[in-house]
Amino acid sequence: MTAAAPDAFSPEGFLERARARLATEARDDDRTAGGDHRVDPGMPSPERAAARDAAVLIPVVRRAGEATVLLTQRTDHLSTHAGQIAFPGGRIDAEDASPLAAALREADEEIGLKASAIAPVGHLHPYYSGTGYRIVPVVAMIEPEFELVLNDYEVKEAFEVPLGFLMNPANHQRHSRMWRGAWRTFYAMPFGERYIWGVTAGILRNLFEEVYRR
Repeated sequence: MTAAAPDAFSPEGFLERARARLATEARDDDRTAGGDHRVDPGMPSPERAAARDAAVLIPVVRRAGEATVLLTQRTDHLSTHAGQIAFPGGRIDAEDASPLAAALREADEEIGLKASAIAPVGHLHPYYSGTGYRIVPVVAMIEPEFELVLNDYEVKEAFEVPLGFLMNPANHQRHSRMWRGAWRTFYAMPFGERYIWGVTAGILRNLFEEVYRR
């Protein structure tokens, strides 16, 4: 008798799919890159030479029964993306050996999540933001015993959302708003009082496309 396959949104089910479908190393080929321009065809196609390199960590927490995704809410006083929901991450600095190194450094700086608690799983295709960044999302598993120390200048709060909610295409809404003098269309995944939208929602949509849809 064969063992039953793990539930798709359990930690084991997610790991099985992610390991089979994600690239071990960051992809250098942009032909399949995602981005704001793919959600909103009215936005111009990005140019890699003009983009600034960045990396984010997608921390999937190994909760019993169903995995969750750890997200942050930025503080309200920041000059860019104030109050928005985000992944830990930021620019890739010259001293960062790789997008993974940058994502680990930023996770430590922003929320005190140590590299020892993070088990990298793979990389999504790059994501181009409308603000000029080429973002490499790094997917990782996090053991539930982690402790966080928030950088209270940058991060207002950290919270978790069930993986099954985020990977359900019925929750992937398309919203629009005025931005830089034109209407912009983007993904949004409202969760209770949390409004997950823009780049964060776009990257989560790509996680669905790469891990669950294929």
